[in-house]
Amino acid sequence: MRYKIENFIRGAMSHILLWMVSIVCLFPLVWMLSTSFKRMDEVNTSVLTFWPKEFRFDNYVTVIREAHFGQYFMNSVFYTSLTVLGVLTFASMAAFVFSKFKFPGDRLFFYLFIGSMMIPIPGAFIPLFILLIKLNLVNTRLGLILPYINSGLAFAIYLFKGFFDEIPNELLEAAELDGCTKWKVYRMIMIPLAKPILATVSIFTAMAIWNEYLLALVIMISRPVLFPLQVGIMKFQGVHITDYPHLMAGMGLATIPILVIYLLLQRFMIKGVTAGAIKG
Repeated sequence: MRYKIENFIRGAMSHILLWMVSIVCLFPLVWMLSTSFKRMDEVNTSVLTFWPKEFRFDNYVTVIREAHFGQYFMNSVFYTSLTVLGVLTFASMAAFVFSKFKFPGDRLFFYLFIGSMMIPIPGAFIPLFILLIKLNLVNTRLGLILPYINSGLAFAIYLFKGFFDEIPNELLEAAELDGCTKWKVYRMIMIPLAKPILATVSIFTAMAIWNEYLLALVIMISRPVLFPLQVGIMKFQGVHITDYPHLMAGMGLATIPILVIYLLLQRFMIKGVTAGAIKG
């Protein structure tokens, strides 16, 4: 009986803690959605009121029609898609080499890649911006996509290498004895086995790029037509006043795609992070 009581108390405390954490995490989302349906005067007079007096769906219509939402949305889709494709391609290739090939300085290069995760992205803005100026890539799509790909490589290589290390070398040697080149081994064996890692890296990269704001603002500062969605919707934030209903409506619309992707692929995240063996 004592054991059951203690077990019940532990379970209750755990659930209470999880509910508290969930409420804290969901509070900004609830406030954003609530504000997106309010009038501006209602936001200023009732900041702590979650339920709008009148649901104004025209806030979303205004954002879509007057804020070039479609253009910014397609820009974000373009940047995110190419970045995810680039990170998956280059990171998987590099991890395959680091995992299955030995060459002078292999560990040094790998640790340098991993060490780059310690450098915050804003800390590299000045040298990056100077480099892009010299290459004439400022205010261009390529000038934004290349830094995006570079920013996601280190973590992706780390995940891919951890998975590839668990694949027995005997499997690769058997494939080579059957006439497979190293490229075919990578393409026909390593990549099909790495589907959980592919999904995990895709989710993390897509979420990071879709929500990125500062780097895009710096590189595309004089070409609004190339702005991604997160930068474009900030037109509702002025110097002296912020149009919170329309800003929150734009942020709500921007949240939907990445939320859908996460809900569809989140079951692969745990598999990707914890995958460490070949399963039949």
